[in-house]
Amino acid sequence: MKVEIKLQPDLKSPYAVIYTGELTTEVHRAAAVLAEERADLVPAEENDKIVMLHPEEIYLVRVENEKTIIYTAKKQYQSNRRLYELEGMLGRNFMRISKSAIMNLQLLDYAAPGLGGVMVLVLKNGLRDYVSRKYLPDFKRYLGL
Repeated sequence: MKVEIKLQPDLKSPYAVIYTGELTTEVHRAAAVLAEERADLVPAEENDKIVMLHPEEIYLVRVENEKTIIYTAKKQYQSNRRLYELEGMLGRNFMRISKSAIMNLQLLDYAAPGLGGVMVLVLKNGLRDYVSRKYLPDFKRYLGL
């Protein structure tokens, strides 16, 4: 991604514009970083309690049966936020891997080819999900392939 910074002394706060031919995961991630949407804590529900999770303890966020589920090492929590909201909050270690899932790539154990052009990702806690073909180019770029 090309980056250009122009100094304008009359501006009171920074203002950014992103020019792109298509909306990719990289563009969404850059916009989230620029907007400083990253959260230090993510609220989630466990039974009737609200718990605060640090992004680094979150392994996977997945939409299942129209509910947003947050997976940690040993537990799962529910969130009232939409997937795209959490994607903006979680920061650059997280990547959208399908229409219904975001994964913490810092906790990735290994990736293996799957059937039909998808790739299977296995996390360090044993959770597994698939990178869909739509998100595979961004994932490969992340790996440097």
